[in-house]
Amino acid sequence: MKKIIRITFTLTAVFTLAGCGAKEGQTAGGSSSAPTTKPAAAEITIGTEGTYAPFTFHDKSGTLTGFDVEIAQEVAKRAGLTPRFVETKWDGMIAGLDAKRYDMVANEVAIRPDRLEKYDMSTPYIVSRAVLVVGANNTDIKSLDDLKGKKVGQSLDSNYRKVAEDHGAVNTVVEGFNQAIDLVTSGRIDATLNDSLSFLDLKKQRPDLPIKTVYEEPEATSNAFLLRKGSTELLGKVNKALADMKSDGTYLKISQKWFNSDVSK
Repeated sequence: MKKIIRITFTLTAVFTLAGCGAKEGQTAGGSSSAPTTKPAAAEITIGTEGTYAPFTFHDKSGTLTGFDVEIAQEVAKRAGLTPRFVETKWDGMIAGLDAKRYDMVANEVAIRPDRLEKYDMSTPYIVSRAVLVVGANNTDIKSLDDLKGKKVGQSLDSNYRKVAEDHGAVNTVVEGFNQAIDLVTSGRIDATLNDSLSFLDLKKQRPDLPIKTVYEEPEATSNAFLLRKGSTELLGKVNKALADMKSDGTYLKISQKWFNSDVSK
């Protein structure tokens, strides 16, 4: 009887030691039983205005949307990154990039030589032409040359502000296109320069606005994503994503959704 008990105890000890020898999450044979999880995608923070329809704005439900937003989201997805948008006023947007509040700006940033000296910029993802907008009853302004001594409303760091001031205009700093239009319709300023696509979208949304265009720039302006200088790896991913989107038709689909045309050329 004692011999039987002693054999039983020995076998129990063997199995107990075998179990203790296996690592946590593994069987005694060494194979892992724990499920594998895919690592979360790295995040890319994107500075944008959120008040500049149809490029970056909030829809009726409060969701951030727009052409630039959708293009940036698709670029991030193809680059294996999770986009997080940081909304800020245009006049402080580039300074926010300098301060590393975000990795990239998606907000109709025109490609200019002075910006290329200080920043990295992607390949263009949209081209546009500036239009000069005045009140419907304005007969004094017909071209850029007529802006001399006139009041305009432009964002402080806007490319359009420089154009207007180069033609002798006196600028009133505004936070965006909508504010500039409000000042035009109230008679507080004489005109504003902005993107032709923004004007067409505004007139589509508010056809009763007493405004008109009196001049359209003959040469198109190319706009791109803005990144800090030296963002070589990220810039490469962004440019590849843009090229692939144009190649497979995704870009055209987004462009048609917002503008009923191809705005890449």
